[in-house]
Amino acid sequence: MSAPPRIPFPVVDEVSRHCVQEREPETVHIEVHLPGDLDPGRIRTAFTEALRRHPRILVREARGAWYRRRYEWEVTDGPDVEVVSFPAPGRDALRDARTRALTQAPPLTASPPVRLEVVEVGGRADAATRQGTRTVLLLTVNHTALDGPACLRVLATAAELYGGRDNAPAAPPVRPPGTPEGPPDTPSPWAPPARVAPGTPEPAPGNGLLVTELALPHRPKGSPYTVNDQLMVATALTVVHWNREHGAARRPLRITMPVDDRPRDTTMPIGNGTRLVDVPFAPEELDPGAMPELLRRTARRTRALKSLPRPQLGHGAALLTAPWAPVACRAALTRGLRRAAAPWTSTTLLSNIGRIPYPLDFGEEAGRAHAVWFSAPARMPRGLTVTTASTAGRLHLALRWSRTLLGPEDGSRLRELFAHYLHTTEAT
Repeated sequence: MSAPPRIPFPVVDEVSRHCVQEREPETVHIEVHLPGDLDPGRIRTAFTEALRRHPRILVREARGAWYRRRYEWEVTDGPDVEVVSFPAPGRDALRDARTRALTQAPPLTASPPVRLEVVEVGGRADAATRQGTRTVLLLTVNHTALDGPACLRVLATAAELYGGRDNAPAAPPVRPPGTPEGPPDTPSPWAPPARVAPGTPEPAPGNGLLVTELALPHRPKGSPYTVNDQLMVATALTVVHWNREHGAARRPLRITMPVDDRPRDTTMPIGNGTRLVDVPFAPEELDPGAMPELLRRTARRTRALKSLPRPQLGHGAALLTAPWAPVACRAALTRGLRRAAAPWTSTTLLSNIGRIPYPLDFGEEAGRAHAVWFSAPARMPRGLTVTTASTAGRLHLALRWSRTLLGPEDGSRLRELFAHYLHTTEAT
């Protein structure tokens, strides 16, 4: 019997593997709300077949000696474990599934590093769920191996296999034409950015989560900025307001923004495929009273940053993951450098998935997804991430925070601030 094929860890995977913490697992949470019911046997079969059609998701970490120069993925023929589970229905079934997604990462030692829970909610809606939801598909992804868009691609394949309907991606939206000018007066990247001020933390490990549904912000036709720019401005103003309420000194902000250039069809590379760019803001720029200029400046800045060729985590990460020393030595060095660089880590992360490109149509009985939420890890020193996606003309917002920094009431206040400032970006 031949050994499974092996793939060296890419840069993002290796850096994440070096910095694994049990207290705050690096998980991505995805939940898809459907109006109907799913047949357990059919959805298990469809999802398992979808994994086989995207074999790069069927990986586990290969064993190796401490002195090995690289971590490697083993590609398996099928799942090592049962991936799909069906928690007992109940009043708190969805809440408990969300908690598991934030505190229990699928192990890297079993293929695939993803878990799918099919949660029956029986038409009952929580504060963020539309009436009519009967089933929630909740995926938990180990972010060391995969990201949210890649797993959504696999789920779209499962939807097509289950429902027999076309789930091909829609054409991506066209960004408005740009102006010839570059980013205006970009603040220095060397100044330590503001941190999110502490609120009322919880004495518990892991992350907290709040999901909510908002109206998509209005944007005049032909505007030089996008909804992503509006979300960026709303995030920045939310943090500034929060910090002012908590007595923090004014400092520059830096918001990390994932950029994903992969195709969304069946040729989409599966894994961690986004690159990270940091969008800087000087304190004097963040004036809600000068919103039109702030939006235009942000649009020019994000456009310029997206167009720059850059490794996924920067040139330093590429050097750290070169096989010049055993992985155990490079892991210790990476963790030390991460602690030393904490004051320069960005203030927060805004991950805008954008319009969900797939119908996620599971057929006549289960129906089409009417809400999709993602959330990204929120480990310190950032301690807060903002993730957005739009489905059926609505914006689905997830705020996720480190429990060592914030608590549930803090999340509710941040949601209020975000909704307020997102509204202020709309032209009347």
